[in-house]
Amino acid sequence: MIRTFARVACLTAVLLGSASNAAEVGFFITSAGPGKGANLGGLAGADAHCQKLAATAGAQDRTWRAYLSIEATNAAPSIDARDRIGDGPWYNVAGAMVAANVNELHENNNLTKASVLTEGGATVNGRGDSPNRHDILTGSGLNGTAPDEASTSDTAPDADFSCANWTSSGAGSALVGHHDRTGGGANPTSWNSAHGTRGCSQANLRGTGGDGLFYCFAAD
Repeated sequence: MIRTFARVACLTAVLLGSASNAAEVGFFITSAGPGKGANLGGLAGADAHCQKLAATAGAQDRTWRAYLSIEATNAAPSIDARDRIGDGPWYNVAGAMVAANVNELHENNNLTKASVLTEGGATVNGRGDSPNRHDILTGSGLNGTAPDEASTSDTAPDADFSCANWTSSGAGSALVGHHDRTGGGANPTSWNSAHGTRGCSQANLRGTGGDGLFYCFAAD
């Protein structure tokens, strides 16, 4: 009887520990995009995609935001990715902290190919893998803000950095980062602002080493 109680107590502790770890998950890279290139349905559509995928990590009860910036329009100001994702700290699905706060995220983070895991805990193909999927949509400059034409040395065609604010799967361009911290572009080792894409369709994104993936952060 004592052994039975001990086993139950041990199992309960394991289950509680697992629940605690799941609640702690605050960061992942999408295993797949919506499938329409850089047309993510705007910020709202991208956030909804993050929220849906978070269920796989057991973190669906958290408030998820896509790490994406949008440019100013005549009707609305720009929105910066760094201001959308909460204060941190953020842990991947394996329990490793990728950054303690927003400043650390943009200055000295723990984002590598090995630590940037999907919602299911898998690594994503990088440069040298087939197919290469290391171009991650962000629409952001190195500091996590929506850039303008004067703030980046790798300007996208027509000064479009977010594929018409994540609504285009045709003409335009988007700034991407390299989750594996290697490759080409003005900032090849940058996780969030390596270079612009050559178009916004799924085929365009794949042509430069991407697949329409993006980062998701828990903002609560």
